[in-house]
Amino acid sequence: MPQANKPSLEKLQALRGMADLLPSQTSLWQQIEVKAREHFHRSVISELRTPLLEQTQLFSRGIGEATDVVGKEMYSFLDKGDRSCTLRPEGTASVVRASIQHGLLKQGPQRFWYSGPMFRYERPQAGRQRQFHQIGLEYLGFNNPCSDIEVISIAWDLLEDLGLTDLTLELNSLGSNEDRVTYREALLSWLEERKNDLDPDSLNRLYTNPLRILDSKVKSTQTLLREAPTLSEYLSADSINRFERVKTGLEALEIPYTLNPRLVRGLDYYSHTAFEITSSQLGSQSTVCGGGRYDKLIEQLGGPSTPAIGWAIGMERLALLLTQNNPVPNKSIPEIYIVNRGVTAEPFAIVVGRLLRQSNHKVELDLSGSAFSKQLKRADRSGARWALLIGDNEAEEEKVILKDLKTIPSKDSQEEPIKLEILMRQFN
Repeated sequence: MPQANKPSLEKLQALRGMADLLPSQTSLWQQIEVKAREHFHRSVISELRTPLLEQTQLFSRGIGEATDVVGKEMYSFLDKGDRSCTLRPEGTASVVRASIQHGLLKQGPQRFWYSGPMFRYERPQAGRQRQFHQIGLEYLGFNNPCSDIEVISIAWDLLEDLGLTDLTLELNSLGSNEDRVTYREALLSWLEERKNDLDPDSLNRLYTNPLRILDSKVKSTQTLLREAPTLSEYLSADSINRFERVKTGLEALEIPYTLNPRLVRGLDYYSHTAFEITSSQLGSQSTVCGGGRYDKLIEQLGGPSTPAIGWAIGMERLALLLTQNNPVPNKSIPEIYIVNRGVTAEPFAIVVGRLLRQSNHKVELDLSGSAFSKQLKRADRSGARWALLIGDNEAEEEKVILKDLKTIPSKDSQEEPIKLEILMRQFN
């Protein structure tokens, strides 16, 4: 009897905005992570790891109900205990929550760094995904303007050390809470007179979060805002003095900056220093690192009144920028490639490979069992400097044949088997 047609299975793919990180990309990511760890280690900054999933109110209270992140972009749901949970859309609120919960602030000022995935439901584009990754730094309990200067300099030095040169530091002061209340009233009054000229998104923010209109990317709104009052006109004498100290410190470090009075950052908890490090190579998604001071957030989340400042670097954008500058190899290149075939040779090759790896060498072991000629072709393509050839005869005598893949042999040259202990001395 003819077999009935089997139903075709739907091709499974990653969700939109949830990108796989392939081996051709992970090498670069690992280089970035190693370099970041080196900079944090030298600055005596401790790593803090927080859960991906938090109570929704952590972000609604911390980030702000009127922000796009809370209003439109969070992945929130009820768990089996009927609790509202959210995949973290950013790292700062979780670091603050952990510091309060575990009493870390009682031990004095803290320097933390974190890394990992974040989640926001936005339109995916180059360098921006719905699951994205950040490396971030948080200084908790530091009020002196020198702390602003130090965190900015750590970010700047890290990006430069990674090889980036086309960078711009954009700087602004958001002033104190009192400064922003005064400015908000003036800006709102100015915008109300021109609300017929605002784009729909800006109009929706008019009475909930008017400062966010300053960050609009709509060209007509940007043009309109050129005549708007700026926050710098409403800063108190103390806020101005503080900002001057930050600028003076950056000048002493020879870190160039550009003042951007429209820079407000996207989250409600920022105050005083706000900054972004941008690159013109990334088009409209130009921000590589962004951060600022958030002196009221810790108290807002139930902790003691504590000044704080921090930043986050977007890994996807950073990797995109580094790839444009210096394409990375598609795969990891071994130092030694082990060619082996035979009943006795194959288990012996595993022993040899393990010994070499334990001596800190990068070793690729051919597991195909195919002919020596095919394995040698793969060894050449691998980029390895050395090939080890092991057949049953070599294995029985605990010997290997060492072949230099980067040197053209003479007609009369012939590799002779050498004892394993001699090989290990040579590679130690």
